[in-house]
Amino acid sequence: MNEHLIQVVVMTLHDVLKILDAEILCGDDQLDIPVTSAFGADVMSDLLVFGKAGSLLLTRMTTPQVIRTSDILDIVAIVITQGNVPPHDVIQLARELNIPLLATRYVPFEAAGRLYEKGLRGRIEKVDQRQFTA
Repeated sequence: MNEHLIQVVVMTLHDVLKILDAEILCGDDQLDIPVTSAFGADVMSDLLVFGKAGSLLLTRMTTPQVIRTSDILDIVAIVITQGNVPPHDVIQLARELNIPLLATRYVPFEAAGRLYEKGLRGRIEKVDQRQFTA
């Protein structure tokens, strides 16, 4: 048996909601959407580099730019971490663009760890070595 085979775990937004003890800010009619991977980004440049279509975004950012960029990248849903609450206009924008928005009180590390523990993985395990050079 190959120990390096990774089983792909598919969960739904409903599962994410329960695992992260999250609140639904918008998209409560989309909780059956499958989630196969996740990533974290707390600066826009990371969102642009690491954002992959179909992924779940974990972030502390609560700006309209995060919603618009997630829409362009076809992010499946956004989880706002660390108890941050986006302004009403940001929630409304997510609603208009049909992007589910959840909020959790867990800090990013804990939120990612809880999802990882349940089998959800990222699409990128390590960044390219060239990104560390000056």
